[in-house]
Amino acid sequence: MIRTIFNQKGGVGKSTIACNLAAAATRIGRRAVVVDLDPQGNSTSYLGHDGQDGVVGMTEYFESLLSHKYRSMSSDDFVRETAFPGLFLVSANREMADLEQKLSARHKILKLRAFVRDLAALYDDVFLDTPPAFNFFSLSALIAAETVLVPFDCDEFSRDALFELLQNIEEVRDDHNSSLLFEGVVINQFQSRANYPKHAVAQLSDAGVLVLEPFVSMSVKVRESHSARKPLVLMEPRHKISQEFVSLYSALSGTGGQLLHSVA
Repeated sequence: MIRTIFNQKGGVGKSTIACNLAAAATRIGRRAVVVDLDPQGNSTSYLGHDGQDGVVGMTEYFESLLSHKYRSMSSDDFVRETAFPGLFLVSANREMADLEQKLSARHKILKLRAFVRDLAALYDDVFLDTPPAFNFFSLSALIAAETVLVPFDCDEFSRDALFELLQNIEEVRDDHNSSLLFEGVVINQFQSRANYPKHAVAQLSDAGVLVLEPFVSMSVKVRESHSARKPLVLMEPRHKISQEFVSLYSALSGTGGQLLHSVA
C-alpha cells in the first residue's frame, strides 16, 4: 500500500504520523519504508538519520531526473536501513528545495509514481511524507499514491483550510490519479477533556468527512520521541499513544477509503 500523508498546514504531525504508522506496521512483521519528500527532513531526522551525511536519498533521485547522474541506480538503491528492524527510509535534505523549480519546468511531475511503485513491489507499506504546501513534491506524492491521509490537529485554522485541501485532493484525483482514495482524517494532538476539539471533530463528521478512529492524543511523550529520534511506537510500545497508532494502523488495513465528491 502506498499512502501519502498530506496537509498544507505545518505543525499538524505529518512526520509523526508517517513514522509511527510505519513503525506500527513493523510490529506485525511487515516491511515499511518512509519516503521523505519534505526538504526540512523531519522524517529523516525522526528515524535517526541526517540528510547531509552523503547517503543518497530523494535529493539524489530528483537530480537523476535532471541529469545523467545516478541514472544507473534502481529505486531500492535510494533506500537506507534504519536502526529499527523492518523500517526503512528514503531521506531528504534542504538541497531538494533547490530542485523544485527545475523539476516543475521540465514536467517531471509523474516520475515519482514509477519510483514508489517499484518500492511497493519490495516493501509491504510505503508512506510518503509531504511538505506543508501544495507544491511539486506534494502533488507528485498525491499522483503516486493509492490513498491519502490528512492529519487534523483540531485547530481553528486547520478546520477552515481543510475543505479547500480536500478539494485540491479531489482535483488531483480527477486530473492525474483516478484511483486515488481519501482514506480519512487522522485526528492528531487530541485533548479529550477540552470542548473545542470534540466540537471541531463533530463538525467534520457532520459535513460528511471520513474521520478515522482512534484519535491520537496529545502528550509530551511525542516530543520526547522526536528528541530521541525514535518513533514512540518503538520507544515506548505500551504508551497510550503508541497503542493508538497501532490501533489506527490496524483500522486502516480494513478501510476502503472514499471518493471525495461524496463529501458535502
